[in-house]
Amino acid sequence: MNEPSLDQELQQLQNVYSVITEFVVEYSFQIAGALIIFLLGLWVANKAANIVAAQLKKHNIDITLSNFASNLIKIIIIVMVVVICLGKLGISVTPMVAAIGAASLGAGLALQGMLSNYAAGITIIVTRPFVVGNTIEVKDVSGVVEVIKLGQTILTNEEGEQISIPNKHIVGEILHNSFAYKLVENKFNIDYQTDADHVIQLVNDVLAAAPAIYKDKKPLVGINGFNSIGMEIGVRYWVPTTSYFEEKYQTNLAIIKALTAANITIPCPVKEIHLQH
Repeated sequence: MNEPSLDQELQQLQNVYSVITEFVVEYSFQIAGALIIFLLGLWVANKAANIVAAQLKKHNIDITLSNFASNLIKIIIIVMVVVICLGKLGISVTPMVAAIGAASLGAGLALQGMLSNYAAGITIIVTRPFVVGNTIEVKDVSGVVEVIKLGQTILTNEEGEQISIPNKHIVGEILHNSFAYKLVENKFNIDYQTDADHVIQLVNDVLAAAPAIYKDKKPLVGINGFNSIGMEIGVRYWVPTTSYFEEKYQTNLAIIKALTAANITIPCPVKEIHLQH
């Protein structure tokens, strides 16, 4: 009873071996050719992507747009190579394309949020409302653009924090781009008896002496308004985003020191309380 069973198993193994041998003999050249084409295609894709990236860099194209273009070229070449390899193996790609299309439709419905981020990312890369190194503010969040990806844009602030913003929350929103600098706005009061011209000159001297303040955009100092305490002096100037608070605090200290040295005081609101007996 055991011998026929063993012979049967040996016969099955012999049949499997024959099928594998026949397959290798018949399709070995197709498989080897497809593998060679695929490896050659990968090399061509990488080479073409590097050439495109180098040419775009040579013409000072933004790094994000350069990466997008080079990666797109690479993906297109790889897809074409895969199609050629499948044809070399005798596999029809038409049913696969139909299946991929149906799967893509279902995946698209399930991943609408992610796809909308990718679509917004492509819009940002093509229209370039900002580039890496710019300072942007959107939805009360601001920072220096560190990386622009298809799905999200990554900012960094002065504290070194990374802020990831989904691209769909950037496209279509009110966007402030101050490039590498950020505006500082300050206000303080002086007495009506104080010489406003003298105060304005003192503040301008402080701003002119501060090395980090952006001089291409002229600082503005003037009378911003009037109130019950006194004249309100407004101060506006630009500093590098990466050291915004540091420069702001140092400049505030320098301004108060200059006012104190000139015997100029900042009035405070006073309440008078009359007690009736």
